[in-house]
Amino acid sequence: MTVDYDRTQADRYDADYAALRDGSGDRAFYRNLALATGGDVLEIGCGTGRVLLPIAAAGVPCVGVDPSSEMLRVLRAKSPPANLSLVSGSATTFDLSPRRFGFVFSAFRVFQHLLTIDEQLAALANVRRHLAPGGRFAFDLFAPDLARIAGASEPETEDVRTHDGADEYRRIVWVERDHGNQVMRVFFRHERWRDGKKQDEAVVEHAMRWFFRFEVEHLLARAGFAIESLYGGFDGRPFDGNGEIIVVAQPTS
Repeated sequence: MTVDYDRTQADRYDADYAALRDGSGDRAFYRNLALATGGDVLEIGCGTGRVLLPIAAAGVPCVGVDPSSEMLRVLRAKSPPANLSLVSGSATTFDLSPRRFGFVFSAFRVFQHLLTIDEQLAALANVRRHLAPGGRFAFDLFAPDLARIAGASEPETEDVRTHDGADEYRRIVWVERDHGNQVMRVFFRHERWRDGKKQDEAVVEHAMRWFFRFEVEHLLARAGFAIESLYGGFDGRPFDGNGEIIVVAQPTS
C-alpha cells in the first residue's frame, strides 16, 4: 500500500499536526532514541520532516524515505541540512544498499498504511536489511479503542482549524470501517474559508490497518525481531492498552 499525500495535504500537514500531534512528545522521543542508539538514522515515511529534521539538526547523518513527491517537496523547501538525504520510495521496496543504519524508525502510524501481512513482512524484512549490527527499529501505532472501533462508521467531525493570513483552514474527518479486514477508511475534507465564506475544498481518503498488541508481537517475531521496549506513551509510560503502541525492537540475529 503506497500512501501518496497530495498537494493539499502536504501544504497543510505541518500546520494541522503542529496542533494535533506536537503535544504527544513523539519528536523528542525519536530524537532521544536516535542519539542514544548511535549511528546513522533512517526514517521510513519521513513526510515533511516534522520528526526527522530535529534529529538531523543534532548533526546526525540521516536519510528520509517517502513515497509522496508532494511531502518531499515541502521538506526540500525547508532547506534541510547537508547531512539529510531524501529518497522517494515505499517501505516495502526502497533499497539504499550497501548503506546500513544504527537507528531506523517510522513515526506517526506509517506502519498502519501497510494493509496486508505480505506488505507488513516485506517492510520489516527491508528494515532488517538496512539495520547495522546492534541497530534498533522503532515505530508507533494507535492502540485500538474497543468501544470506538466497534462502530461501522464515525460521522463528520471538524478536528482542526488553523489560520494563514486572511485564510482559515478547517479539516473535517469521517471514518468507515471494514471489521473483517481490520481496515478503516479515513476521509479528510480540507476547506479554505475567508471572511466567513468557504472558498474551496478538497476531499482525500486513506486506508489504515489497526493492530492489537499481541498481533504486533507475533508479526515482529515472525519477521525476526525481538521487542526491547513497549510503551503506552512517548513519555515512557508502560503499555496499558490505551493511546499508543510504541515499539522498540532489534533483530534476533
